[in-house]
Amino acid sequence: MHRGDLADLTAFVAVADELSFRAAAARVGVTPSALSHAMRQLEERLGVRLLHRTTRSVALTDQGRRLLERLRPAIAQIAGALEDLDRERRRPSGRLRILASAGAAASAIAPVWDRFLATYPDVHLELQVDDAPVDIVAKGFDAAIGIRERAAEDMVAVRVTGPMKVTVVGAPAYFARRPAPRTPDDLAHHNCIQYRWGDGVFVWPFQRNGQSRRISVRGPVTVNSPGLAVRAAVDGLGIAYTILPPAEPFIRSGQLVPVLEDWLPPYEGYFLYYPGHRQVPSALRALIEMLRTGREPPKPKRVIEPLLAETSK
Repeated sequence: MHRGDLADLTAFVAVADELSFRAAAARVGVTPSALSHAMRQLEERLGVRLLHRTTRSVALTDQGRRLLERLRPAIAQIAGALEDLDRERRRPSGRLRILASAGAAASAIAPVWDRFLATYPDVHLELQVDDAPVDIVAKGFDAAIGIRERAAEDMVAVRVTGPMKVTVVGAPAYFARRPAPRTPDDLAHHNCIQYRWGDGVFVWPFQRNGQSRRISVRGPVTVNSPGLAVRAAVDGLGIAYTILPPAEPFIRSGQLVPVLEDWLPPYEGYFLYYPGHRQVPSALRALIEMLRTGREPPKPKRVIEPLLAETSK
């Protein structure tokens, strides 16, 4: 198809509807002479006469009538598709695919998804939880939420949570069998819940008096589910490293005991990131706005399994 055919065919439908070049030109936003020239070019490309013209009137030829019958439903479908896009632009709708780490899903998405879906009922939220690095463009995601280091250089990154505290915890029953660690080096003598993060095993970061350290820990259990890491600590299998919110209920209940509190580094929280070289879908814009303008406190719900957030390498 010639690149100008669609515009010329749309103009032809306008001429056929109005049977007047002046009225059709006003409808499509061009001059009558430009419209007449476009119709002549279309006829030359097609090799058939579509319109009978006189100084006083315009009429369709037989070929023109047959073409019009085929064009009307096609033009209507195209117009409908464009109207749907415009409605989506004005009111978010359609599927929104988000990739999130387990911690980000619990900390950023879960507190707002009730309100988001109630506000935008035409949006279908598809949330996939995966702590491994993923090419979100290749996998068809609209955006991802995780630590800022996961965002490629050409992506836009937007903060969606505030800074968080981290904690190192173990069960009282575990510490009854061996003394609690006083320094990160003491972890060499402890069972630690290892967490497989992508292709590697998470190395525990510590910081004190401006000095940073990273400790590779050992233990009898390796998991790739953050919730299982916390659960393993509660069950006395060893010591776990986590952000504070998932562990806090267990600390309050006495099921977990924090250790190494003066060695814990700051944690900057989570960012939503997406490709910056294309139009942002309206549903994604709406989600970003809701995340940035503040989150309502979540309604009390029964906790099935706390999630352990990922932390920086």
